[in-house]
Amino acid sequence: MPGAKDHRVWVTQRLIREAFTGLLKQKPIQSISIKELCEVAGINRGTFYAHYRDIYDLREKIESDMYQDVLGELKPLLDSDAKATQREISTAVFQWMRENRDMCEVVLGEYGDRSFLWKMLDLGRMVCQESYQRMFEGASPRDISWFYAYASWGCIGLLRRWLWEQGFDIEEERLALAAGRWYAAIGAVYTGEARR
Repeated sequence: MPGAKDHRVWVTQRLIREAFTGLLKQKPIQSISIKELCEVAGINRGTFYAHYRDIYDLREKIESDMYQDVLGELKPLLDSDAKATQREISTAVFQWMRENRDMCEVVLGEYGDRSFLWKMLDLGRMVCQESYQRMFEGASPRDISWFYAYASWGCIGLLRRWLWEQGFDIEEERLALAAGRWYAAIGAVYTGEARR
């Protein structure tokens, strides 16, 4: 009965992930022991080691899954034929974040893995580059790169507020629409479009 085994594995990994993210909101990864994680998850150490080498392997696998998940979510929007707007891309990202709130709180939180945040920002740059190029026709790749650096950190601040202060009380599309307006206004000023 392979389906039942797969479900048990999925449930076990979910329990481990939830315990890990809960602990990582409270303390840095180097302060989390396998023993403590297993107690919180309600599993034994043997079960943990059947899935992961150590706590860092767990984090790496969760982050890898997150990266692939975001990429999979965005893939239909990234096809060269799709010509996705910044709003559509932002809405998809915000919807994904709502569904994966636990990990987003950790990544953007005090004890998050900054190297993973940089990796996600690089993914965002790849995704947004073409969209920004369409938004600001005539802008140089250098201007687009500077704009992305500015916009991405603004977006992180927006996401942190949405996660912690607002508790997701704004719909993804509305947030994406507002962010798109802000980015268009800022981008127009930065690239000189506002002066024309």
